[in-house]
Amino acid sequence: MCGIVGYIGKREVTPLLLEGLQRLEYRGYDSVGIAVHGTGTGRAAGLRTVKAKGRVRDLRDRVPERFAGTVGIAHTRWATHGAPSDENAHPHQDASGRVAVVHNGIIDNAGELRARLTAEGVEFASETDTEVLAHLIGRSKAPTLEERVREALGAIEGTYGIAVLHADFPDRVVVARNGSPVVLGIGEREMFFASDVAALVSHTRQVITLGDGEMATLTTDDYRTYTTEGSRTSATPTTVEWEAESYDMGDHDTYMHKEITEQVESVDRVLRGRIDDRFATVRLGGLNMDARDARGVRRVKIIGCGSAHHAGQIGAQLIEELARVPADAEPAGEFRYRNPVVDPDTLYIAVSQSGETYDTLTAVQELKRKGARVLGVVNVVGSAIARETDGGVYVHAGPEVCVVSTKCFTNTAVAFALLALHLGRIRDLSVADGRRIIEGLRRLPGQIAEILEQEEAIAKLAAEYADAKSMMFVGRVRGYPVAREAALKLKEVSYIHAEAYPASELKHGPLALIEPAVPTVAFVPDDELLEKNRATLEEIKARGGRVLAVAHAEQEKADHTIVVPRNEVELDPILMSVPLQLLAYHTALALGRDIDRPRNLAKSVTVE
Repeated sequence: MCGIVGYIGKREVTPLLLEGLQRLEYRGYDSVGIAVHGTGTGRAAGLRTVKAKGRVRDLRDRVPERFAGTVGIAHTRWATHGAPSDENAHPHQDASGRVAVVHNGIIDNAGELRARLTAEGVEFASETDTEVLAHLIGRSKAPTLEERVREALGAIEGTYGIAVLHADFPDRVVVARNGSPVVLGIGEREMFFASDVAALVSHTRQVITLGDGEMATLTTDDYRTYTTEGSRTSATPTTVEWEAESYDMGDHDTYMHKEITEQVESVDRVLRGRIDDRFATVRLGGLNMDARDARGVRRVKIIGCGSAHHAGQIGAQLIEELARVPADAEPAGEFRYRNPVVDPDTLYIAVSQSGETYDTLTAVQELKRKGARVLGVVNVVGSAIARETDGGVYVHAGPEVCVVSTKCFTNTAVAFALLALHLGRIRDLSVADGRRIIEGLRRLPGQIAEILEQEEAIAKLAAEYADAKSMMFVGRVRGYPVAREAALKLKEVSYIHAEAYPASELKHGPLALIEPAVPTVAFVPDDELLEKNRATLEEIKARGGRVLAVAHAEQEKADHTIVVPRNEVELDPILMSVPLQLLAYHTALALGRDIDRPRNLAKSVTVE
């Protein structure tokens, strides 16, 4: 959610911090600030901060012309404790002004610590939980900055990704992680750090991702990592797969539009090198499961949040159909709180674009504690879920900057198709059916390109439906998770209320909502349920509802139809999701929404 960026080296730090903050704007935030170890004498020396409610451009306007320094930290805040304001923006300082802290996460016992510090005479300048940490570090008498930070972290409960400056230790920055990402960037006689690799790749592609309970000290020439107890850890840099240009908008007006159009290439990428024509299957070496392990699976449980959960629902359907293993998907936040029964014969799969989603990550940790086998389906290499699971599948969607997930959702669904085919061929799926699914997978990129060619027509439909006060999305069996994802996309980016229901449930309540002002998007694939779905259109039209059908052919009973190329019935849901991404995008465009940064939302949800 919030963003951290920092630098220590020989270059002027302020331009680097502002550039890094701009690259983190997609994460969602409401205030922003920087702290710099000033060079020179007098007022220019020591720690100097500038903060602003609003955007990075507002902060840029406030930064003095002479704001020199070669060490600094910066932050984009998404309000939790205290409303958006200059005072509540990070970095936060202690009473002496000699400590500056930026923090992602939530300190659960902040109220208790605040009361204790207030009783000891500390005056707080903000409403935030983070300021507690600044005061704890500032009041420590430990001889090193590392020990002062460790002492303070020992007093807090909750999640954090932090970076700390101290005027008494101008040659170093200390960072730490517990539940919120911190990535180090290794340069030539300079070090970078951030909460997201997007802020680093224009300067270095050599990175280290800290694990939970891990800290690091960065100096101009070196770094070292260690646990919060002080034990040294060994951290080897890895090379970021993507160039800095991958995070740029290019010729597009928004990242969402760019990422929708990238799906032709991204789907080709997730398939590349994985298809095994000889045995009509796929190779997924990262699973760390042999055939005997796979045949021992009696059930599959998929957990994720938001779009990842919906992709998991598509995945569960694919696994049941192709591998004939009972499978279902559940929101990770619900799963982790209901004390689930963990079955040794169940394969658990955690789904997350960032690989850092807090609810999903903590569910993985609880499953591992109970001895479960857990796989990850993630986009970000080296992310926390990728490290903590027993194996998994990278979806190779590339950087996804827009808060609203499009190409990563599609690639995740394709990755599940690969996994389902792999499990199916180990079990009872025939060679003929394996070849049929493989040919369907190979057709996906070209068929997505066909759908994208309809963008102008879909934009016209979006303008026609943009006046809706609410929209209903319905589908049966394979179509239901598509309906859920399409409804989520519309409400995320356009702010139009939208509901998704199984088409079979319309008679059990939702039909009461049908009227001309509440149009329905209905999924009507040419499968064994075609006539049932056509009957649904009849029901809606009989009650005066407008219908937009997504189908393989024009639907007589619909007011409008988006025609999608036909693939294998198991893979059709993947294609049917794509035009509804365009519909949501152009609806939001027609309504003048901030498409890449929807209100109240953040890209990577690393707190509860």
